[in-house]
Amino acid sequence: MDKSSHVQLVQSLIVAFAWAFDAQQAFISVFTDADPAWRCLKSTDSICQAASNPCNLGADTWSWVSPSHSSTISDLALNCSGKALSSLPTTAFFIGCLIGGFFLSTLADSVLGRKKLLVLSCIIMSIAGALSALSPNIWVYCTLRFVSGFGRSVVGTCSLVLCSEIAKEKWRDGISMSCFFFYTLGFLSLPGIAYAGRRSSWRLLYLWTCAPAFVYAILVHFFVEESPRWLSMQKHNNKAKGISQAFSSIKKLVTTRSTLLKLIAIMLASSGIGMAFIGMPLSVSSLGHNLYLSIVYNALADLSTSVATFFLMVYINRRISLVVLTMFCGIASLICVLRVISSKIQLAAEVISFFCVGMALNVILVYGVELFPTCVRSSALSLVKQAITFGGALAPIFVAEGRRRSKLWSFGVFGIVVICCGLFVVFLPETKGKDLTDNMEEENQNENSTGTP
Repeated sequence: MDKSSHVQLVQSLIVAFAWAFDAQQAFISVFTDADPAWRCLKSTDSICQAASNPCNLGADTWSWVSPSHSSTISDLALNCSGKALSSLPTTAFFIGCLIGGFFLSTLADSVLGRKKLLVLSCIIMSIAGALSALSPNIWVYCTLRFVSGFGRSVVGTCSLVLCSEIAKEKWRDGISMSCFFFYTLGFLSLPGIAYAGRRSSWRLLYLWTCAPAFVYAILVHFFVEESPRWLSMQKHNNKAKGISQAFSSIKKLVTTRSTLLKLIAIMLASSGIGMAFIGMPLSVSSLGHNLYLSIVYNALADLSTSVATFFLMVYINRRISLVVLTMFCGIASLICVLRVISSKIQLAAEVISFFCVGMALNVILVYGVELFPTCVRSSALSLVKQAITFGGALAPIFVAEGRRRSKLWSFGVFGIVVICCGLFVVFLPETKGKDLTDNMEEENQNENSTGTP
């Protein structure tokens, strides 16, 4: 390996590491906004012992099991405000991701490029996340979570596209898979960090995860080069100058019939996958097991998906594998609803379901890179990520309903939605083994040569 190849590989891995911070911010609310346990101060207090929650009890009859500052629910006095309000910060975060994607996604293909947008989004995400630690009430907290989500919206897509375009073709699959390994690393680090600070304030968890993300953004700015493919496209496209062209890539996506149909199909499939992927870890506490261990099991399942995807991506058919994975995910999720089985089997089914949806998420993101040409790839992948985020933004609503009513409203809904949405990939062309294209003309020629509509 020559020196330039070594530099390309190192830069690609640095860029891919952004997914670790992406995962931490996506799932941090599992711990910061967890429902805290409470207990009666006197075992002889029959009224307290019979109560399902402490809302109607006197302050001198009960207390929190953990320090009140360990969760936003107890620290911001949200325990009696209803499940809808307590789930609002998570919903605000994913709505921020959704809106941020629409505003920021096209900038990667136009005026900013991949690198600058990655740096900007990491800085916004980390600063807003760190400021969340200073929130005096739920409304400031929700606002800062929204801003953090706004910044986080394009971290994953910019990172995936940039590292794929920096790396040599022979490394492309491996580098793309490294994004998912780093995502799992970030996810797996959360229960460890949260457990280490379980007696500390939830505010510290934001500081511990956001400070490294800010330092990372600075490192990317100084040590990573811009995508050579994007620079080449800009050099040969005079119309790309100026902010008036920021939405030109979106225009290309929606004015070409075959490209638009592909975009709609993959976005519909992605929305169902996103709902299940975000909803599963948020709902796992309703299965009645230790929260830290349950999230570790989910993170290990996610690690398994990264390993499986890394070794199988070269061999598997994208379209068929997505249909099969979403089908198994949905069935396993529906098993979690059944009351006739033990909680241990329900947890095992949840982990299996999360494994399937995690692998489906990895496959569909790589699929999104392969489906679209360079001139619109970042915008298209951002819209795919937006669809995933849209599903994720809906998930906390059903998680709250599942806790309030029954698991049918959470695991049941996730299972049905992911099965139905997964069927839309049958309308997409297969991309396994095909070369990436740079412009719409090459893409049209490729479709004509393969007979793709």
